[in-house]
Amino acid sequence: MSATEEGADGEASPRAEAFLEILGRVQPGDAEAELSSCGIGPTAEVAEQVLRSRVCYSRPKSAVRFFVWAGRSVKHTGYSWNLLVDILGKAGMYEPMWDAVRSMKQEGGGLITVATFASIFSSYCAVGNLKEAVKAFDVMERYGVKPDAVALNSLLSAMCRGEGRAQAAQDLFERAKASIAPDADTFGILLEAWEKEGNAQRAKSTFGEMVVRVGWDASNMPAYDAFLSTLVRGDQLGEALKFLQVMRTKGCFPGIKFFARAIDLAVRKRDYANSLAIWEMMISDAGLIPNLPMYNAIIDLCCNAGNTDYALRMLDEMPFNGVFADSITYNAMLEGLIKQRKAREAEAFLEEMSKNEQLPSATNCAAAINMFSKEFNPSAAIDVWHCIVEHQITPADESARELIVGLLDFGRFSEVEKYSDEMFGMGIELPRSTIDNMKRIFDKAGERHTYDHIVRRLKRR
Repeated sequence: MSATEEGADGEASPRAEAFLEILGRVQPGDAEAELSSCGIGPTAEVAEQVLRSRVCYSRPKSAVRFFVWAGRSVKHTGYSWNLLVDILGKAGMYEPMWDAVRSMKQEGGGLITVATFASIFSSYCAVGNLKEAVKAFDVMERYGVKPDAVALNSLLSAMCRGEGRAQAAQDLFERAKASIAPDADTFGILLEAWEKEGNAQRAKSTFGEMVVRVGWDASNMPAYDAFLSTLVRGDQLGEALKFLQVMRTKGCFPGIKFFARAIDLAVRKRDYANSLAIWEMMISDAGLIPNLPMYNAIIDLCCNAGNTDYALRMLDEMPFNGVFADSITYNAMLEGLIKQRKAREAEAFLEEMSKNEQLPSATNCAAAINMFSKEFNPSAAIDVWHCIVEHQITPADESARELIVGLLDFGRFSEVEKYSDEMFGMGIELPRSTIDNMKRIFDKAGERHTYDHIVRRLKRR
């Protein structure tokens, strides 16, 4: 539970609410008198609820007054003591914080735990005072707490939350590992710190030591993820893939973060072979589910590489993984089909897009009309134009030009007239070259009167 939550169910009890109202209203010096005169007594559980409140964290002096007052009636739990230490530390009241720790030691009963020191580490590191945090770690045994891997990890984690602290954490690790056996979490924290700083060389060194000290463990996914992500971030995709293959032989895999980064980098490099290899390993071996941006990236890559069949299979499998295609997905697929001049497939795909309420982009519309015209399918080209008009897909100028050029080639003069009128009404200007070509073709076909009508309509705009 967060130290700032009001209660186990998100709300404080009525008794705790009454105490909190007093602490939030009166000055710290008046708190004890007000609390005593309210006619309500505390319990250990209520004391915990009050101390973990936002009021106490925002008014630490009042929290101390409440703690002292409540302590005259009930024996505080270890949790309440730790909350007091946390409140004081977060407020930068370090002397009172250590006074509280010394009082905990006098109370006995194992009140001081690793959690107590984890709070102290966090408070010091939050303000960048790493030196005092390390000093606290060094004096743990004086307070009856033996520093172990959990304590070391708590300090390393607190240190590494800030920027530029990986080396300080590494220095502490080098000193502590002689007496404290690090575990997988220790190395995971360090690897994440090197990832944050993008230091691939230090990440390799830490990873090597991790393998020697704790071996291979499939559950250590965050560490593998951080290490390989660092290599990818450093543009060392080849190195990352070599390590990934070794991990694979050990039955260990990184998480989705690495695979997302690796696929993104491979796609940007147009590295088709490695992209598919990473993709297959992610799905088949690691058993991870790609997200929508990953699907979009790989589908786009496959389409650009000419493998539209593979891309279509991925599009079909997306819903089974709980991922649903968007306009980017559909337009990447459509663009691939057009580039491959797969007219029949593109026509069917456009119908599927319409059923799924996905619109083709303006660029794809123009390219599709061009392809259908060249593939002797003017009806399909006209269907695309109808889609443009119905859904107001813009800019439509290039699509308009392509449609008129295609219809002229097929000698469908009445439709040229019809759609020219429609285009003019939409404010679309056909290029001068298209108008001149229209005149030449109409003259040749003895349809000058149709051309003249079109020109008159154009001039009336």
